[in-house]
Amino acid sequence: MDSFSSSFMSTLSPTTIIPKPILTPSSSRRNISSVRIEDKPATQVTSTTTTTTTESPSTTSSSAVPKRQAEPTFHSPLYTKLLDPPSKPSVDPRHVLSNNFAPVDELPPTECEVIQGSLPPCLDGAYIRNGPNPQYLPRGPYHLFDGDGMLHSIKISQGRAIFCSRYVNTNKYIAERDAGSSLLPNVFSGFNGLTASAARGALFAVRILAGQYNPANGIGLANTSLAFFGDRLYALGESDLPYAIRLTSNGDIETIGRHDFDGKLFMSMTAHPKTDPDTKETFAYRYGPVPPFLTYFRFDSDGSKQLDVPIFSMTRPSFLHDFAITNKYAIFGDIQIGMKFGGGSPVGSDPNKVPRLGVIPRYAKDESEMRWFDVPGLNIIHVINAWDEDDSNTIVMVAPNILSVEHSLERMDLVHALVEKVRIDLKTGIVTRNPMSARNLDFGVINQGYVGKKNKYVYAAVGDPLPKISGVVKLDVSKGERQECIVATRLYGGACYGGEPIFVPKQPDNPEADEDDGYVVSYVHDEKSGESRFLVMDAKSAHLDIVAAIKLPRRVPYGFQGLFVRKNELDKLQDCYNN
Repeated sequence: MDSFSSSFMSTLSPTTIIPKPILTPSSSRRNISSVRIEDKPATQVTSTTTTTTTESPSTTSSSAVPKRQAEPTFHSPLYTKLLDPPSKPSVDPRHVLSNNFAPVDELPPTECEVIQGSLPPCLDGAYIRNGPNPQYLPRGPYHLFDGDGMLHSIKISQGRAIFCSRYVNTNKYIAERDAGSSLLPNVFSGFNGLTASAARGALFAVRILAGQYNPANGIGLANTSLAFFGDRLYALGESDLPYAIRLTSNGDIETIGRHDFDGKLFMSMTAHPKTDPDTKETFAYRYGPVPPFLTYFRFDSDGSKQLDVPIFSMTRPSFLHDFAITNKYAIFGDIQIGMKFGGGSPVGSDPNKVPRLGVIPRYAKDESEMRWFDVPGLNIIHVINAWDEDDSNTIVMVAPNILSVEHSLERMDLVHALVEKVRIDLKTGIVTRNPMSARNLDFGVINQGYVGKKNKYVYAAVGDPLPKISGVVKLDVSKGERQECIVATRLYGGACYGGEPIFVPKQPDNPEADEDDGYVVSYVHDEKSGESRFLVMDAKSAHLDIVAAIKLPRRVPYGFQGLFVRKNELDKLQDCYNN
């Protein structure tokens, strides 16, 4: 542990809160390539689909990929076409889309080369990662969160790897693709400045009246994450319904369509549902700008949605990006980021708001047993895991706490995410917090067989600074108070940056297997060489040793979250849509 970390941990004593329970950027602006201007898109080498098809593009070796046409480079003269110039770097596309944040075109299934080691048999399946990839070059303010969802998958079978990149064919993406230009204002950046906000709002209204777009079809981007439950795979974004996805036998990605679960799911759903590894039930929620600001619900193991539980004790709209479940409860964080109205982004921070945690029985039929606990200074955007202790009288939750939360949407480079262990004593109402590490860590993941159960190990991304990820660490969260919990580290080195790590167990069906017996995988990009790779690391080793590396046929932009889908799950997807 470095001197700063040692000093930091030694001065941080556990924080105990006794609340009254309530019942009820750098300035670098390099040129951007691989971005299309708002014109009719050129004919794709291979088209994507929005419904189940019987044919898909044939797998192509990297040497046989058709040569892409030269693409425009982003220079400042294009700003003559802007509706309004960006007022700050956080929404300036020249900054936001620089380097490996720049979007790429779709890529059909392409065979990859294993350049180091060999792929373990347990990786037979597919790693898929979601992320923003704007279809058109922004002509005004643009936030990192506003890009159209693109999935980057690597399908592995018997040591062979096939890579593919496809847009999620959301209704928004299809309408704008067919129109040849953007139709909808961006959520995070489309309302910067009162004049521009009014102009974009009026233009969108005209397009609706002209029949160019029906908002009932959803406005979401499906650019945040993926989830597999009820034998189906979904691309998720919390501003819309899930989009069903499948991988074909040759590694292509197909969008099946927007899914409302037989008309039972309305408006939107979280991008971070939780699936109980034992019962196979999935727990989720939606949040929004009008009451009820929070609605909790669940899906049976077969994917059937159950009744909504509206939470009216949340009295104002909040940014509820993630939550946790235990064997008995669901836990929500009502943080200092919320929805606001007026000029600028509709999402912002409120320094006068006191963060709180809400606890509700996970099988609640109404909110009568919902309890809220004030926890000053705790702003959780992502949650790693939670479990019950003391005969379910105590909840333990592990999550990164976002320090300087006011910078979380506009100056992510100033954000420090401190992983904490939070204990909620349901008998006394006392909330105790302990830091797990001094490092800047986010996008923490676990062995998914331990969701809602007491676990020991966490794999987290190292911010350097955020949103760039310089490596991955392994934490032992069973360690005592005021101890640095990092037990293994893999820094990518040089100008190499990755993303959220994913843990893949060697023996997922063996209850006797060690929790950390498996591999950590991630896409990693070298900004000097321009190459991207898929890395496989030994999760048990002291330095997260690299056991295999795959050279990808082209760069993979930095993105958000993903998952690993096992071969038997891919087979279920095929059966589901072939029947």
